[in-house]
Amino acid sequence: MKAVTWQGRRDVRVETVPDPSVIDPGDAVIKVTTTGLCGSDLHLYELLGPFLDAGDILGHEPMGIVEEVGPGVEHLRAGDRVVVPFNVSCGTCFMCERGLHSQCETTQVHEHGNGASLFGYTKLYGQVPGGQAQYLRVPFADTLPVPVPHGPPDDRFVYLSDVLPTAWQAVAYADVPPGGGVAVLGLGPIGDMCTRIAAHRGAGTVIGIGLVPERLTRAAAHGVRVFGLGRYGGQLLEAVREATAGRGSDAVIDAVGMEAHGGTAAATAQTRTGLLPDVLAAALMKKTGVDRLAALHLAIDLVRRGGTISLSGVYGGAADPLPLLTMFDKQIQLRMGQANVRRWVEDLMPLLTDDDPLGVDGFATHHLPLEDAATAYADFQAKENHTVKVLFTP
Repeated sequence: MKAVTWQGRRDVRVETVPDPSVIDPGDAVIKVTTTGLCGSDLHLYELLGPFLDAGDILGHEPMGIVEEVGPGVEHLRAGDRVVVPFNVSCGTCFMCERGLHSQCETTQVHEHGNGASLFGYTKLYGQVPGGQAQYLRVPFADTLPVPVPHGPPDDRFVYLSDVLPTAWQAVAYADVPPGGGVAVLGLGPIGDMCTRIAAHRGAGTVIGIGLVPERLTRAAAHGVRVFGLGRYGGQLLEAVREATAGRGSDAVIDAVGMEAHGGTAAATAQTRTGLLPDVLAAALMKKTGVDRLAALHLAIDLVRRGGTISLSGVYGGAADPLPLLTMFDKQIQLRMGQANVRRWVEDLMPLLTDDDPLGVDGFATHHLPLEDAATAYADFQAKENHTVKVLFTP
């Protein structure tokens, strides 16, 4: 089969690799019909090479048609249409039963002290072959894949793999009071969807903050009050406070994460670390790694006293300094974590099977063949060619 493989920093290639097969009785193999390119994939493209091997298959946002099931599978059949969550979670352990699928005890990566395994995401999370491919092996076939109806186009359901539950959890964790305000930092796919979900769930004021003019325009078209960093610069904090009765926003969602613009020193350290041999780089990143924290520091400034910060952007630093005095003094509540995809499916499915209140049918900016993956990764990272959300059709 064809698959998108990691070959080195900023080097992804579509190669021919062996087809997956049923290994355990509870497995299924799906033929991938649509698979997304995620902002988290850019962390692999740029920073996390020390935890990857050449040839690793990327991607964690797939859906498709079941081709084969193992003899132990009871509830899934060949021909079923499914979306595959990015968490590899069993659905039955202590953590999964409590809705913490990203902490699944069955697939935790004990070697690195991390939570549940993820499709297509480094040795730190199990090095499981990913979904930017023509076929995908899916374990826990009775509890992990999300069955969806035949009929509507893939765009209606594919975001259940990541974008929708990640954004839904970010808004839920933000705990915006009824009619209150939320500011979303970063208007890529997750941030954009956070603004839509926040409005749907009853936020009175939704503010979007970003750098890319096309993304600001896209959010504004959905009723978001946008603030461009290029326009406001050092006056951003005052402008947002003026829009929020002088207090700051009730909640702030950081949908940017470790590669925020403005973190020059950390960016330099990340680049230099990436040039070291993998063994040295991996050890350094796990012990002393730092992130670009510009977005998180901005969130701390923007949130009102007693407000909540919700982190959906991925952070990976082991030694990140935080302004705890300010956080304590402002009585900030902080919630974060990988999305527990399966936890939120029941909340989201009614929004996909009737109308389309979140605008998922038109959410993608690019539909591309898998063969265009290298160009898509480069454009997405550089924020060029109006690239916000790419869907591949293997």
